[in-house]
Amino acid sequence: MPHSREPAELHVDGQGRVELPVGLVAEPGISPGTDVVAFSYDDGWIVLRRAEDAMKDLIKNGRL
Repeated sequence: MPHSREPAELHVDGQGRVELPVGLVAEPGISPGTDVVAFSYDDGWIVLRRAEDAMKDLIKNGRL
């Protein structure tokens, strides 16, 4: 899975939450109020996708 941005080291808090830098989510078009879906991919990847895009792919291709 390619990436175009320098990695950012983040911390998972005691409740399992992670705060993402605004630049990281803005690049793919995720802004405050955007619905996203999250899923794990292979070994060690966690993927966030705009819910709208994920649902379109699910309908069109049968997968996220």
